[in-house]
Amino acid sequence: MRKLLIFGNSSSGKSTLAKHLSAKQGLAHLDLDTLAWLPVSPPERMPIDKSEARIQTFLEQNECWVIEGCYTDLLELVASEASEAIFMNLSVEQCLVNARNRPWEPHKYESKAAQDSNLDMLLSWIKDYKTRSDSFSYESHQQFYDSFQGKKCVFTENQVLT
Repeated sequence: MRKLLIFGNSSSGKSTLAKHLSAKQGLAHLDLDTLAWLPVSPPERMPIDKSEARIQTFLEQNECWVIEGCYTDLLELVASEASEAIFMNLSVEQCLVNARNRPWEPHKYESKAAQDSNLDMLLSWIKDYKTRSDSFSYESHQQFYDSFQGKKCVFTENQVLT
């Protein structure tokens, strides 16, 4: 039973890889973006206990899965359930290119225009990855990777697993 965590900087290819593996291997897919935020403007994090309850529901409903996101605080909640982890450790420059070329994500934005209006903020966020010290940072991701007990690997460029 494959139970996989994929994490890394924004626009590192987490969702693309997770969707590919989900389709190829029949894994249930959970994008942590869908349960990390309250539906308010400006954005506000959902309380961790509410996110955790939604994650637990997903785990109860699925035997084999891929969970992806940049939220180390949420990934830590499921680390003991996962058999594998992939750290998408692409360069900041490659993540910036990916962000600029990102297709519309209708599960996150009501329109491509709404997504594009957020691009400058996203690019700034990506650029700060190595200097931040929050649960979305390189430092936090590296610590999570180092402490993960299952099979693990690092991708330094976009690639596809079979």
